[in-house]
Amino acid sequence: MLQFEPPKLETLTLEPLEGGSVLLTVNRPTRMNSLTVKMFEEFNTVAYALRDTDARALILTGSGDRAFCAGFDLDEIGVIATMGVREFLRFQEVAAGGFAAIRGLPFPVIAAIHGAASGGGLALALAADIRLVAPTAKFNAPFVRLGLSIGDLGTSWQLTRLVGPGRAAEIAYTVRTVEAEEAVRIGLANRLVPSETLLEEAFTVARQIASNSPAGIRMSKRALQHNLENASFAAALELENRGQALLTRGEDMTEALTAFRTRRPPRFTGR
Repeated sequence: MLQFEPPKLETLTLEPLEGGSVLLTVNRPTRMNSLTVKMFEEFNTVAYALRDTDARALILTGSGDRAFCAGFDLDEIGVIATMGVREFLRFQEVAAGGFAAIRGLPFPVIAAIHGAASGGGLALALAADIRLVAPTAKFNAPFVRLGLSIGDLGTSWQLTRLVGPGRAAEIAYTVRTVEAEEAVRIGLANRLVPSETLLEEAFTVARQIASNSPAGIRMSKRALQHNLENASFAAALELENRGQALLTRGEDMTEALTAFRTRRPPRFTGR
């Protein structure tokens, strides 16, 4: 079991799992797990608590049966309306920073999505590396219906890279709902999973990840994320080459080769 100092949380719950993974649950089921100012702060708190641990994966889900996360709680919209420009910019930076911090964790993030992932809930789903969806999952981006833009919480950047600019534009401009099967077909989600086994499938993926080299997984995530932003193939190769060179100096590659020769499972340490 992973050992770390659990932070005090009001809107989220954090639970260590066997094998070094962690379960993070958006825990406002009576409000369809909608986002609040406090919750954005707590995403930053969670990321800070986990980033320097030996966690192998983070599983992200929503409490209850109705929603993964239904976006910003409109009961708090009045708080935003009273903010001045600079105060609102600060709020945006905290909110976007919380999701960016979850996305930027050095180990994989797996989202187990059921019900609505709307607005900020879509952005939260996009912060994961892997998205598993139940048949009840549905995504939409209602920002323009509220007089806002899809340029929020990283949505415009991530959605375009997942589904392409044309599909992202249609989803943004029409505010239509993308159901679970279509989400898988267009690349918004990885796999459709029965509702009753959604979390177990996420645990299975986490265990599969944990069976591999911790250092190799972390360097792979770094390469995949950073090379989304590299403007040139040469820069991508430079990042890959440095990563591979560093990994050959660690213990996991030697252990993998020894295990292969002796026909036993490798015992990875991440050192």
